[in-house]
Amino acid sequence: EGQLVESGGGLVQAGGSLRLSCAASGFTFDDYAIGWFRQAPGKEREGVLCISGSDGSTYYADSLKGRFTISRDHAKNTVYLQMNSLEPEDTAVYYCAAAGTLKGILAYENDYWGQGTQVTVSS
Repeated sequence: EGQLVESGGGLVQAGGSLRLSCAASGFTFDDYAIGWFRQAPGKEREGVLCISGSDGSTYYADSLKGRFTISRDHAKNTVYLQMNSLEPEDTAVYYCAAAGTLKGILAYENDYWGQGTQVTVSS
């Protein structure tokens, strides 16, 4: 059974940085695109950015370009989300998810979801 486990969330001041990790197990990591999503209180879950399993292609939400970066370590079956210049509006539960293609990630047609990790940015 496939599993994704997020870690690295916490409390940070505005302007600070965090790096989230998404560790995958139970499926062929290289065959899956991995995406990061977030859900703030009272809001719908939104896609943040994602990376393909094969050629490393990435997709970023326009509002996050320049502040957030996604990368993956195939040896560790882990995807990272580096978040810089954090703002209070970035406060949310962050989830990672896996799908067969980037298109699947963007369509929310994910095969696996993690349990989420809380990120809180104080002003």
